[in-house]
Amino acid sequence: MSCFIFQCSFLPRFSINIESRYENNAGTSDNCLDLTSEELELREVDNIDIAFDELQEKHYKPEEDPTAFVSSKTNRGPLKEKWKETLEPIMCSYKAVRVKFEVFGLQTRVEDYVHKVIRDILLLGHRQAFTWIDEWYGMSIEDLRLYESKMQEETNRIVGVGEEVKSTSSSPSTPTNTPTAKTPPASLTFNTDAL
Repeated sequence: MSCFIFQCSFLPRFSINIESRYENNAGTSDNCLDLTSEELELREVDNIDIAFDELQEKHYKPEEDPTAFVSSKTNRGPLKEKWKETLEPIMCSYKAVRVKFEVFGLQTRVEDYVHKVIRDILLLGHRQAFTWIDEWYGMSIEDLRLYESKMQEETNRIVGVGEEVKSTSSSPSTPTNTPTAKTPPASLTFNTDAL
């Protein structure tokens, strides 16, 4: 299991915690993240369908559409209705997302907004993981680590993040450095009017 924790020094009452686990099933595990009975009572399950859930138009790319994509290396795709019931092998990415914004009058709106943004990011990222399969299929773990490092450097360059890094991973199978910056680049800011 891996864990990502984001905390902001200038907003000490704001945090995001995402726990992840990957299992070889179609979402049939009830509590693979070992949530407590209290957490299970509060939990809202949101099944993301990478093929048919609505994606924001600005993020849509025909080459990243699982309903049209066919892998040249694995011959997987395109994903059709009920794909989760008919395809094998299949893997599910389980996430427990906890958002805290402890500011009276804004807490619910900000927490709901952050949950929506994270859902959109996860939908887009998992669509890309499927449609980019030909780029990573067959790589060794060493090849994957090198690829991850290269992508992290390129992402940092694109968003303008400096050399300062902060370890946020509790899992050796997850990249250990996450870029940080004193102020977020313009590309990572969000519209506060939507709150």
